[in-house]
Amino acid sequence: MELKEQIDKEKIPVHVAVIMDGNGRWARRQGKPRVEGHRHGVRAVREVTEAAAELGVRYLTLFAFSTENWQRPREEVNALMGLLVNTLNSEVETLMKNGIALHAIGDLESLPPEVHANLMKTVRETASNQRMTLILALSYSARCEITRAARLLAQDVKAGKIQPDEIDEKRFASYLQTRDIPDPDILIRTSGEYRISNFLLWQIAYTELYFTQKLWPDIRKEDLYEAILDYQHRERRFGRISEQVNPDNHR
Repeated sequence: MELKEQIDKEKIPVHVAVIMDGNGRWARRQGKPRVEGHRHGVRAVREVTEAAAELGVRYLTLFAFSTENWQRPREEVNALMGLLVNTLNSEVETLMKNGIALHAIGDLESLPPEVHANLMKTVRETASNQRMTLILALSYSARCEITRAARLLAQDVKAGKIQPDEIDEKRFASYLQTRDIPDPDILIRTSGEYRISNFLLWQIAYTELYFTQKLWPDIRKEDLYEAILDYQHRERRFGRISEQVNPDNHR
């Protein structure tokens, strides 16, 4: 039986998040410039996005570029930004055909003007699509996101819009960029690294973590299927005990 056929359609994760890692190492192993790894990574983005939509995943968040990535060599950053523009321009038709809406989180104003304009254009053009939402984390830092949320919340308290005793987890989360997006059910990281890398730190409090040794450019649909099958065999307790989550299994 193929991997896809083994997946329980009743237990599809609502939100899948991915740290796409290993482009540079992939290129180095091929004896090519790092930017070639990023170019080949576009196919992996396409495969995972299509596979997620086909399975019924509602939200797919891809960590595409962190605030720390601005420290990389200028030629690599420039190539990445150019690749992003070209990819956005070329994938609009595919997003529309598959009913996928594009959304973005991060310090988007720090993106080069052409990148920002193309990104916002694609977001607007795909806004009415409802099959799945593809979220790109660009110039993103979870610590920056949390700090920004705290600052905005403090401003509202100072202005008298909110009383301090009204602040709880739900209220705080409403100030995050992901306020209208459910927390990830599973976070996938490629390339064999076991780090979160400042990604969705608030949102992944109870997210299942899945790590694969494969480098991002080598990722295909079957790799997403494997991750979801692994996820479906886990018991998510959210602080409770097993008997509370699945009482029928303990009679």
